[in-house]
Amino acid sequence: MERKDYLHNPTHIFMDDTLYFITASIYKKRPLLQDSTLKELLLNNIKSCFECYQWELHHWVILDNHYHLLGKSRKGNDLSHIIQKIHSNSGYYIKQNTKTEEQVWWNYWDYCPRNEKDYFVHLNYLLNNPIKHGYVNKLQNYHFSSFHQYIKIKGRGLLVKQFKNYSDYKELNFYEDDF
Repeated sequence: MERKDYLHNPTHIFMDDTLYFITASIYKKRPLLQDSTLKELLLNNIKSCFECYQWELHHWVILDNHYHLLGKSRKGNDLSHIIQKIHSNSGYYIKQNTKTEEQVWWNYWDYCPRNEKDYFVHLNYLLNNPIKHGYVNKLQNYHFSSFHQYIKIKGRGLLVKQFKNYSDYKELNFYEDDF
């Protein structure tokens, strides 16, 4: 394990073969990703960078001013390179399409879930993010999330059970008809 502490940025821990929950946000929380084309471009960029560094991308959600990812590292030290590549590539296209003069990305935060419960609490938070931020009332209505692939694999019954068993976030507003 390697740890990097920064004066004005979050601490980052780099561990091999470890689960990571990653959050990144747009500078000043501007909604620069409102255009679905930019969300698609960012997702393709994320997938490409994860693949390039042989990281596993398990889950993702992209909103108008931030994104969350859940994945597994191959080499933990690659995390900062992956994020730098994602943000430099996507930042270029976002600037071109939104005509913004300011920087696009602010920072990123990473967290390594400690156990199965911690993993599923973070996964539920990620999946529920479009409801939390008022984008939709039902998860099935939000298309920039791994929710649709996940429900195909797990099925509705197991997903309902997962949300009930790991509902530690107070903001989690789960109702059985959400999806």
